[in-house]
Amino acid sequence: MHILVILPRWVGDLVMSTPLLRALRSHYGSQARITGVLKPMFAELLEGSNWLDEMVFYDRRSRDRSRRFAAVARRLRADRADIALLVPNSLSSAALAFAGRARRRVGFARHWRRLLLTDPLIPARDGLRIRPVSTAEHAMDLACQIGVPRGSLALELIATPADEALADAVLARLFPSNAAPGPLVVFNDNGAFGPAKSWGGQRFAALGRWFTERMPQARVVVHCGPGDRDEARQIVRLAGHPGVQSLADEEKLPFGLAKALLRRADALVTSDSGPRHIAAAFRTPTIVLHGPMDPRLSRSDEPHLVEMRLDLPCSPCGKRVCPLGHHDCMRLLDVEAVGQSLLAAVERGRSTRSVA
Repeated sequence: MHILVILPRWVGDLVMSTPLLRALRSHYGSQARITGVLKPMFAELLEGSNWLDEMVFYDRRSRDRSRRFAAVARRLRADRADIALLVPNSLSSAALAFAGRARRRVGFARHWRRLLLTDPLIPARDGLRIRPVSTAEHAMDLACQIGVPRGSLALELIATPADEALADAVLARLFPSNAAPGPLVVFNDNGAFGPAKSWGGQRFAALGRWFTERMPQARVVVHCGPGDRDEARQIVRLAGHPGVQSLADEEKLPFGLAKALLRRADALVTSDSGPRHIAAAFRTPTIVLHGPMDPRLSRSDEPHLVEMRLDLPCSPCGKRVCPLGHHDCMRLLDVEAVGQSLLAAVERGRSTRSVA
């Protein structure tokens, strides 16, 4: 049997699809050949796992024509799948499975794509509105549709020895004089979704000062992507403490480095973006600062998760930019309240690891 899994194009959603991949491999073992369709940059995220037998790289905006829709559809037709599971709810993912002639095409009947599916799943509703569920939940619903038992929604990734060696080298460069290293904490305020999710560099800098005053030996690493280097440098500059450093000056920022750092971190403070799910895959205590997004859209089985949000009439709005211009859902989250949660999370993280 050949199973095709069309995976999401966002980091967090990709990581939230790992329970589905694990459940497929656990159920079918070597009796099924499982192919993942994903963006090329995400191969590193899944490195070290055995869930996929093959990867087909697909990015409809790529400059490489071999990775665009028409070329990938031709490749899928040449190796026709028995079943295609469509994790994204997009019309384009259904069109790709249809053009690739997968015999069964399993996905949710949303965004005008019902006629392209052989197994359309109907989303649950609260009245007239579709009930918010996370990618981890609805991906597992797809597996159940083809007879796979519903498994745990715990996320899972693997940090390879090369990832760990890179993290060792980076931490040694960032904190060269820290002879007796204290807890490792990661801050993350970046996200490709839009500025509405951001808590802001000044608040993260204030949190860094607040935390290092109480834990002078702590190491705070400001995470960033290639497009967020300046914002990360600003946090370090405003914090003004040697214990607060960033990844901004690293030549490369591979996912393997993020995996290894978040695996060993005692705690993460983050916006609702991809790194929170990478941390969840390693059971790292995480404080998520929620603003415009419904928390139900990003939940999995996370034993050490603290969600901080304000109950405002305008939140959650789901917008990339605050439509009212005040950004109160994030702006009014108090630095000291986040700091107290961080102290508690660090203690939890250290005690959990000492027991393990």
